Amino acid sequence: MRTALVIGTGLIGTSIALALTSRGVRVHLQDHDPEQAMTAAALGAGDTSPAEEPVDLAVVAVPPAHVAATLAAADARGAAGAYLDVASVKGGPRRELVAAGFDLSRYVGTHPMSGRERSGPLAATADLFEGRAWALTPTPETDTEVLNLALELVALCRAVPVVMDADAHDRAVALVSHTPQLLSSLVAARLTAAEESAVRLCGQGIRDVTRIAASDPAMWIDILSANPGPVADILAEVAEDLDATVRALRALASPDTEEHADGAAGVASLLRRGNAGRQRVPGKHGAAPAAYETVAVLITDRPGELARIFADAGVAGVNVEDVRIEHATGQQAGLVQLMVDPQAAPGLSAALRERGWSIRK
Repeated sequence: MRTALVIGTGLIGTSIALALTSRGVRVHLQDHDPEQAMTAAALGAGDTSPAEEPVDLAVVAVPPAHVAATLAAADARGAAGAYLDVASVKGGPRRELVAAGFDLSRYVGTHPMSGRERSGPLAATADLFEGRAWALTPTPETDTEVLNLALELVALCRAVPVVMDADAHDRAVALVSHTPQLLSSLVAARLTAAEESAVRLCGQGIRDVTRIAASDPAMWIDILSANPGPVADILAEVAEDLDATVRALRALASPDTEEHADGAAGVASLLRRGNAGRQRVPGKHGAAPAAYETVAVLITDRPGELARIFADAGVAGVNVEDVRIEHATGQQAGLVQLMVDPQAAPGLSAALRERGWSIRK
């Protein structure tokens, strides 16, 4: 791939453009908001000048409802030899293209499974997709060279390609992306009417659960409008689980021994199912989930403290597989939870203590 056109310079489009330009691809940028395209260009994502000839690949990074029209307009002016989109829903746009008579041999639908709570070009990074799954949904009509260009794009963005059917993709993202967004928002919405004294007790658990509730509502309306059926189906199943859990909790409060036991069994069953489901979530780099041991280190809120912890872990010869930070309420301090190989944990704890860190059990 020598040249590309990115139509839509939000978070995803600009991140793709940054990844491509960093690897030597000439990228042209287009957006319905010229200022947003100029912002992306100023970040080094490419330039806003029109291409003098058709580019190798056009990447359409617009909301699902606008994919078909944007692709048709780009094709009408001969913008590229091949086209793909990166919308989070695949079945609807594909059906709209078929209805419009679009040549599917030069198109493949794709979806990078990566994002952030922030939107727009200023939130973009060239490494946004590294190690992340990137779904590709070719049709029987998709030309081999077009699919190869899409795979090259995924490789240049250092993502992991996953080929699947478009409708199967939409059911999958309803489960692993769209429903979690709504559930996170539902939990966060409970905080709006909470007493301040209750909110002050928020710990890492509530921060983890509500992190994606900070996402842009307008963006999610676009996404959910394109995939409402599968999401509603999963939420209906969640609602059944919630009803059963409410009944189990009511029974757990009962003075009747047998009813109390039934309630405990119901809650325990849910928790075990949660354990089993969590174990199916892929681990680092998409591999099977690994069991890590946590080394918790007390840290003060001063510049350079995190860097010093990682440097000391490096001196100890320990690779930190993951990290979480739990801030202390009302104090300029917190716990840094370093997830490491279980065999390395005792040595890391000892090494950090020698360097003056306070290790918490």
